[in-house]
Amino acid sequence: MATGPDIPEVPDSGAGGAGSPVPPEALPETWQPLLGRPALAELLGHPLASAALTEMRRLLPPHVAVHSLRTFLLADACARSHGTAYDRVGLLAAAAFHDAGLVGRSPLGRGGFPSRSAQLLDAFLAGHEVGTGRRTALMRAVREHMRPFPARDAGPEARLLHFGAWLDVTGRGERRIPGDRGRLAALAPTPWFAVSFSARVVACGLRRVLPGSPVASR
Repeated sequence: MATGPDIPEVPDSGAGGAGSPVPPEALPETWQPLLGRPALAELLGHPLASAALTEMRRLLPPHVAVHSLRTFLLADACARSHGTAYDRVGLLAAAAFHDAGLVGRSPLGRGGFPSRSAQLLDAFLAGHEVGTGRRTALMRAVREHMRPFPARDAGPEARLLHFGAWLDVTGRGERRIPGDRGRLAALAPTPWFAVSFSARVVACGLRRVLPGSPVASR
């Protein structure tokens, strides 16, 4: 696994942090139309799902968090339409963290922001006593979601996260689940998200550090 020099921990935020999941009704208002979709509503009582949503609320800017929710819902719709079995709660956690490496001011190490996102996910999952095999599959999904296409040996979680993230931002793959992207965008719109998100990714990729950070020494 490509990692930076240090494996980051999920910061402790005190009240409302990893140890204190926020109830669904207390999550942001802009999330509520998406949380009401059956694929998410069915998971809201699960401890790991609740903790992942709480961390996403704390870590991510509002538009990135909405993108993460749409990513999960698009991935789930694809899985349902093709009869694909997968780790639903685990994929929600992966979706919640898949862009976490884009925010903050810590230098990026080898592997860029997807690797940092995977490290943050691993720290979160380890803190919730998720087993090594499950963590490895979910970390790989996050680490590889920016590849142009999934690896041939990628598991269902990696393929689904990749599909959902790319469909939400670029529209690629829309023919596999016609209309879903538009319906979710109408429920939770994020105008100009693709442009601002792409600019943030380019800034990270070119500088090898997070936006606003001093340039890391080489």
